[in-house]
Amino acid sequence: MQANPYLFFDGSCEQAIAFYQQAFGAELRFKMTFGEMPDPQSVQEGCGSGFDFPPDKIMHAQLKIGSSEIMMSDGNMASSDRQHQGYAISLATSDLEEGKNWFDNLSAGGHVTMPWQETFWAKGFGMLTDKFGIPWMVNVEKPMP
Repeated sequence: MQANPYLFFDGSCEQAIAFYQQAFGAELRFKMTFGEMPDPQSVQEGCGSGFDFPPDKIMHAQLKIGSSEIMMSDGNMASSDRQHQGYAISLATSDLEEGKNWFDNLSAGGHVTMPWQETFWAKGFGMLTDKFGIPWMVNVEKPMP
């Protein structure tokens, strides 16, 4: 079994895709806009009133980051006050320079909640919320004795 995060961006998914491609060298595996769906009207009707799907916004996308994937969407864009809380996406690498680069790239325009530093468990560790409001933890574990 594999568990993959599914992130909603409320209108900025295209920018998030480009940001994560730059930050990690992520590979875009799939992207479909609401306008490219076979029958967008039936989806709008199935979601009930109040949902508006602009045709140029992302219905679904998948990014491959290392051996993992994240899925993404602009969602229904009905909520402009969506807050991402109660979780963080954790990235792990054994390469200290790679981990630091990920942390620095992700923190551009975001908010660092724990600066990059060595800890008792990690050669390098840091926490941040990126410019899209997504919380991340980047970890480079120390080898266990």
